[in-house]
Amino acid sequence: MKKYDVIVIGSGCGMICVEEALGHGLSVALVDRGPLGGTCLNVGCIPSKMLIFPADRIVEIEEAQRLGIGAQVTHVDFGAIMERMRRSVAQTQGHIEEAITSTDEFDFYRGEGHFVADYTLEVAGERIRGKRIFIASGSRPLIPPIKGLDTVDYLTNETVLALTERPQSLIIIGGGYIAVEYGHFFAAMGTRVTILEMAERLVLSEEPEVAELLKQELSRRMEVHTGALVEEARRDAGGCTVWARDAKGGERREFAAERVMVAVGRRSNADLLQVEAGGIETDGRGFVKTNEYLEASKENVYAVGDANGKAMFTHTANREASLAVHGALHGERVAMDYATVPHAVYSSPQVASVGLTEEAARKGHEVLVGRARYFDVAKGEAMMEERGFAKAIAEKESGRILGFHVIGPYAPILIQEVVNAMTSGGHMGEVAQGIHIHPALTELITATLGNLEEG
Repeated sequence: MKKYDVIVIGSGCGMICVEEALGHGLSVALVDRGPLGGTCLNVGCIPSKMLIFPADRIVEIEEAQRLGIGAQVTHVDFGAIMERMRRSVAQTQGHIEEAITSTDEFDFYRGEGHFVADYTLEVAGERIRGKRIFIASGSRPLIPPIKGLDTVDYLTNETVLALTERPQSLIIIGGGYIAVEYGHFFAAMGTRVTILEMAERLVLSEEPEVAELLKQELSRRMEVHTGALVEEARRDAGGCTVWARDAKGGERREFAAERVMVAVGRRSNADLLQVEAGGIETDGRGFVKTNEYLEASKENVYAVGDANGKAMFTHTANREASLAVHGALHGERVAMDYATVPHAVYSSPQVASVGLTEEAARKGHEVLVGRARYFDVAKGEAMMEERGFAKAIAEKESGRILGFHVIGPYAPILIQEVVNAMTSGGHMGEVAQGIHIHPALTELITATLGNLEEG
């Protein structure tokens, strides 16, 4: 059995741990079943955003009439859009494959490893042992126990990337980030989309008024049903039939489409690793339990990224990996601050948030709440953006920003100014002190903070 100073499981954010360990002259083993590069590159952020970008352009053209511009989309080459995405991903995969397999700096074990004892894994019949282990094993689609679903050739956020022909109609089971992003994409491509979400609103972690506006806007382009509990799915001659029961009235409705996509969430890959055999605890959802320093229940074992299930975004995973490996190798532990982790939803309209919702903030703080519409600032009026808005939550006594939420054009870009302010102290005065270009959409941030009041 070969022994290492460091074993890293996963080649996404795990490569940060590999590089740092190598920089300290340590012996390193990388374990990955492939494809190399992690979730984001292969089946997550990168391919999905390459698809969504042309969808955004289509929606812009379709909505140009309100600006007095007569334009129309005459042709959408679905196959070319999909192939461009796959070609780009394949090229990057090739570069990573070459870099990892050709290096002599660390040992690469290709395969699905699993723990067989403390600090010991078995990969493809070979056992290896590490003094420190970093679990960056990612996640996979969560498939709900719906009657008959196993007989349907359903799509997930992973298998959907292999499509070469556009489905004429699509039912999406779920109403979270993945569901609304792919709903936006397929609707723009010309597919008749139906979203079935069991909760009473979409994107549950967002502000209720954000979720409501998102539902209204998506409903202009597709069917959106909330409070719809899917009970059964069946393959038939015309494609697929899905039955859902209304959560309030109990009425059972039937929906038909050519294809079905399941997008109800993600589950940890910790079960595949059989982490319990290594003395590593998981929570009720199957994610590896960690403390604020990303340390697992077993000493010198760390879990980062989707493996711990705390904030399942690539930028979070990268920060977690950096902090975990720094603490492990330098002995200077730094806690992960999830309060300033932003996220974005690339639907149409776009959504971006950082910090607490109003409901969460009121549980431990006296708060001020401010709102402003895009149309309230000059640039927003020029864009004729009448529906989008921003919402701020601040601590009443200190003026510290506790949360900020945006729905509308360029929301992921606009939120970054607030993220930077929150990271450096979080007082709303720090944002106001900066000179903001006029007219620019960034004035939406200062307008929102300027409207803070009790309520």
